[in-house]
Amino acid sequence: MGNTLGLAPMGTLPRRGPRREEPLPNPGSFDELHRLCKDVFPAQMEGVKLVVNKVLSSHFQVAHTVHMSALGLPGYHLHAAYAGDWQLSPTETQQAKFLTWQFDGEYRGDDYTATLTLGNPDLIGESVIMVAHFLQSITHRLVLGGELVYHRRPGEEGAILTLAGKYSAVHWVATLNVGSGGAHASYYHRANEQVQVGVEFEANTRLQDTTFSFGYHLTLPQANMVFRGLVDSNWCVGAVLEKKMPPLPVTLALGAFLNHWRNRFHCGFSITVG
Repeated sequence: MGNTLGLAPMGTLPRRGPRREEPLPNPGSFDELHRLCKDVFPAQMEGVKLVVNKVLSSHFQVAHTVHMSALGLPGYHLHAAYAGDWQLSPTETQQAKFLTWQFDGEYRGDDYTATLTLGNPDLIGESVIMVAHFLQSITHRLVLGGELVYHRRPGEEGAILTLAGKYSAVHWVATLNVGSGGAHASYYHRANEQVQVGVEFEANTRLQDTTFSFGYHLTLPQANMVFRGLVDSNWCVGAVLEKKMPPLPVTLALGAFLNHWRNRFHCGFSITVG
């Protein structure tokens, strides 16, 4: 007796199980929709600034900022932040003898993010500012959502609704916010590991103002340097050069900005520790 081999008929292939689709990613927060494009542009600098960041734990960190400027009085600012699985923390700020309270709450699901912010809640005076955000991942590349801003105070009440969408490709990201208050569109493109560019368009219906901006980001890894520049439709040009000082946790930055239309020029220097 010999062994019997079972052969499948020719032309037939073994069946494969259904392909398991990858879960959709979390879209992030509403404030991060235009972050890739905004990080390309240089931050405004004026005067001399010293920033010291200190991480006390995995959930708590503080930052000390000292700013000296020729346009105003020198100032000191202390910022403390706590971040957990469910973020709900009051924030108190005081500027020019104006006191504000803000409560933030954010929940991140597998493929969506919901955020609620309450500003200056006053039950006695019946006044409050509420900002609600929601983002949902439709596909691995497309994110849709919206923002609702509601304010109420004696004799005044109103709401503004803004719709948002973001499409992410391999080397570029396009984002659009449209609402009754205006529109904000941005385009980010990563040319290679060293060069990134960004384009922004902002329109404000209340102020009847539109702005078009172009920015670029150049990284020089061998020199530990980053160069950012911008030019916009208001005849403004600016640039910031950042230099890291390894092995020390210190970053030096030097920036200059010129507004040709208003004939204004200002420059700044900053040191960041941590």
